[in-house]
Amino acid sequence: MKYVDEFRQPEKAEALRREIEKLSQQLGKHLKIMEVCGGHTHSIFKYGIEEILPNSVELIHGPGCPVCVMPKGRIDDAIAISQNPNIIFTTFGDAMRVPGSQTSLLQARATGADIRMVYSPLDSLQIARDNPDREVVFFALGFETTAPSTALTILQAAAEKISNFSMFSNHVLVIPALKALLENPDLQLDGFVGPGHVSMVIGTEPYQFISQKYHKPIVVSGFEPLDIFQSIWMLLKQLVENRCQVENQYNRLVQTNGNTLALEAMNQVFAVRENFDWRGLGEIPNSGLKIRAEYAQFDAEIKFTIPNLKVADHKACKCGEILKGVLKPWECKVFGTACTPETPIGTCMVSSEGACAAYYKYGRLSTIAKRT
Repeated sequence: MKYVDEFRQPEKAEALRREIEKLSQQLGKHLKIMEVCGGHTHSIFKYGIEEILPNSVELIHGPGCPVCVMPKGRIDDAIAISQNPNIIFTTFGDAMRVPGSQTSLLQARATGADIRMVYSPLDSLQIARDNPDREVVFFALGFETTAPSTALTILQAAAEKISNFSMFSNHVLVIPALKALLENPDLQLDGFVGPGHVSMVIGTEPYQFISQKYHKPIVVSGFEPLDIFQSIWMLLKQLVENRCQVENQYNRLVQTNGNTLALEAMNQVFAVRENFDWRGLGEIPNSGLKIRAEYAQFDAEIKFTIPNLKVADHKACKCGEILKGVLKPWECKVFGTACTPETPIGTCMVSSEGACAAYYKYGRLSTIAKRT
């Protein structure tokens, strides 16, 4: 790839669209394809991909937004940590407005908590260096995409013996989430557009169970329009040819065995939790990462007391069903009315990768109105 324009050429997109339409006609049935990653959902709406696909090809938006899958209880835990005396609590910007049971980190900052937005965990570590008389905590969240940077930051803090720095780990794993989706009888999928960023770390080999056990095709995809069109075409071609394989459309960046150095750093610092609570999906075994005992001095869950309570979602919000792919955002009664990016009720409206936020920003409201 030399220029991004190479992946946004309308004539090539139209050629792929025509081929997708031919394959869909050969299959002769309604198809449901899930894009797992919130980054793909964002691209699909930004470039109007869903609108020009055949009506028989439906895209289902999965739980690939790391901010969106955070349950209210974990947000409450983060706020509780931030309100300890002498604390500087640091977080990525899209986590600031995620609603907990009573408030958000942004609102907690307005009432006096020292909560700062950072762009990486290394920024947080620098704040700890600059403020040796205060405790600095980083809100570590995300899939395998961001877990290596968290792990490497902890290793750096250990090497420098920085004692006033810790992480509140909320990293989650994509494979257990996919297994939970595939076990859901309410969600009948024909294939997956696999997450590109996660796969840069873990590779394509971990997805083999999808084709071997569940007999569904998966194509790991890039994020440009032609990437997504080609991935959908590859999926339909597998279905026409009665194949179920793991294919890699994003081979310019994704390798079969992933990024060895990143995986080694993760394995050195993190252990797998027995269970982790996901918004919408509930408790999923072996789906979260905790800091190993060898690095307990950097574990905010050990350093500070947290409520550690499960909190039910707002009754009007359908974020859980949207994350599972059971509902579309426009099927939620509060979408675009009581729930907007400025006044979010659920997490799906907060993050730029959330399905509700993508619909709200890029969704063609006239199209949505016709569906309702």
